[in-house]
Amino acid sequence: MRLPALVLACLLAPSAWAQDRGPVIDMHLHAFGFDEYGNPPPPNEVTGEVPAALSDADAIRATLAAMKAHRVVLAVASGPLEDVQRWRNAAPQRLIGGAYAGPRNALPDTGTLREQVRTGQIGVIGELGLQYRGQRATDPEVAPYFALAEALDVPVAIHTGLGDAGTPYGCCPTFRTSLGNPQLVEDVLVRHPRMRAWLMHAGYPFLAETKALLYVYPQLYVDIGVLAWALPRAEFHAYLQALVDAGFGKRIMFGSDQMVWPEAIGQAIAGVDSAGFLTPAQKRDILYNNAAGFLRLDRATIDRHHREAAETAPAPAQAGAVGQAAGSTP
Repeated sequence: MRLPALVLACLLAPSAWAQDRGPVIDMHLHAFGFDEYGNPPPPNEVTGEVPAALSDADAIRATLAAMKAHRVVLAVASGPLEDVQRWRNAAPQRLIGGAYAGPRNALPDTGTLREQVRTGQIGVIGELGLQYRGQRATDPEVAPYFALAEALDVPVAIHTGLGDAGTPYGCCPTFRTSLGNPQLVEDVLVRHPRMRAWLMHAGYPFLAETKALLYVYPQLYVDIGVLAWALPRAEFHAYLQALVDAGFGKRIMFGSDQMVWPEAIGQAIAGVDSAGFLTPAQKRDILYNNAAGFLRLDRATIDRHHREAAETAPAPAQAGAVGQAAGSTP
């Protein structure tokens, strides 16, 4: 169905809030080769968008362009080390490298990771997609990485929640939904009290378990990951509001889960923008302030980010996600 031109123009026009949104930090973006997961359709086909990326180089250029258009001044980009290096070479000031474990990728050895941290190529251990590998956070194989993260004071990003429909029948035969329960992370938090960690996908749909962990472990944060565009908008808003109403609005961070679809960045931001239950201050916390504090950005960097955002005109608002996207593995 085609919308009347006037209605469409109103939907796409930058709102007063978008004009004043300020900078955005994306804590959940991926540096993947374009065909790492095949050539999936856009994150939300309802918008009728055509993916802007048709190759690895296109994916990097289009993602950086989408970041600039939507005032994303910094992003954690996780993936295989060679991909992370390629992406960071294109924009070292805008991308923090993340060491990735997923369906096709094990973590590098701890010696390699230590060197990658020392040289600045890696600033986060994660996304740890242990669920896709049939692992728990407490598995002995993973223990040295948590110890390294605490010793080096490097943040850890742990996949929680769900995967794409049919995941155990495709990439990941040992994947189980029970392995996405954030409660499985608790023993790791107890063993490493100084480790900075966050739950990717905010533990969805395990709301009670996520709230319990956030309440007991004040050092723990969450990101909204894929939820803002892969879930029906009402479902995403209900989950987000439940976390905010429970008092955790200062520990929720924005994440787009952009893989090979730069369009996902704008759609994820629109998911937060459209949350009528959030005040402008709460939206700014989720989109920037909470991550800036978690990452311990200094005042000079924060001031630079606000200047960069002020110099960039807001991108048009994007239609909201109304259903689960295809191909949304991790």
